[in-house]
Amino acid sequence: MTALKKFQRLESPGLWRESPEAQRRDVILSFGNASLMVSDSAERVLTHWSLAALERLNPGQMPALYSPGADSGETLEIEDDLMVDALETVRKAIGRARPRPGRLRIWIVAATAAGIAALALFWLPGALVRQTVAVAPPEIRAEIGQAVLARMARAAGTPCERAGGQRALDRLSARLLPGSGKRVRVLPGGLPRALHLPGGLILLNRALVEDHEDVAAVAGFILAEDLRATRSDPLADLLRAAGPLATFRLLTTGTLPEAALSDYAREVLIAPEAPLPEAELLARFREAGLPSTPYALALDVTGESQRGLIEGDPLRGRETDPPISDGDWLRLQAICDG
Repeated sequence: MTALKKFQRLESPGLWRESPEAQRRDVILSFGNASLMVSDSAERVLTHWSLAALERLNPGQMPALYSPGADSGETLEIEDDLMVDALETVRKAIGRARPRPGRLRIWIVAATAAGIAALALFWLPGALVRQTVAVAPPEIRAEIGQAVLARMARAAGTPCERAGGQRALDRLSARLLPGSGKRVRVLPGGLPRALHLPGGLILLNRALVEDHEDVAAVAGFILAEDLRATRSDPLADLLRAAGPLATFRLLTTGTLPEAALSDYAREVLIAPEAPLPEAELLARFREAGLPSTPYALALDVTGESQRGLIEGDPLRGRETDPPISDGDWLRLQAICDG
């Protein structure tokens, strides 16, 4: 240690008391190997004090009073300023080199807290959403979907209710999504071409059924939107937008805050359509026994941007029956009339 080597030749007088009951003795103090040697006038070594354990009992006062440890009754009284400065210098150097368990504990606690915070921030919300989605029964999903639909009314209107048109749409849904229990509704406007909500709701813009001559085009939008719902659970999308507190409330009470429902209703109306893998979409058309070309041309009348759907049409060049009768198609096109 640099500080110790500097003072190895230093000596000074002092007063040593072996115990609180003992008389003070005149002694000679000198530095040893990491210790302070206490000798009598005949240079006989009386004791060694470890410099690492040395304690100042009266900081800032003179003569300086030292002890070899908190539990020891020994004391040294030193008036020599140079020796006192030397001892203080060595004590500070040893103190800086000594491990700081308090600081280590602080760093351990801080690191643990940071880990818990990171867990809460990055892992817990996702895990909470996954758990809630996994246990949410169909009835709760349907209620949430209807609640969001009701809050879309100001921007998109209420679902078109002409009885014959809705029955035709139900038959088209049953043809395209057999056994799924999903429901397709048509809204007057204010929404993208199609979107989906929790509870198996698929919503179509009125323009889809009124502006296209081929029912296969509308059927394509239903298949595409169902594929989007399959790829990303709409309830999970809603809960990620609503946040952990709303998710926890749904998990524990089966209800969502009004604000979460209203906010999601606004967001879903302006959200861009998620792109779909062409191969998966063509597989859905193949499974449904429908041509993909009418849907592709409804997306792009020139067909240039949808060349894959046209060239990969599973029924390309084949005559196919429409998914519903001509009468039902006419009734569906008039679903928002009256």
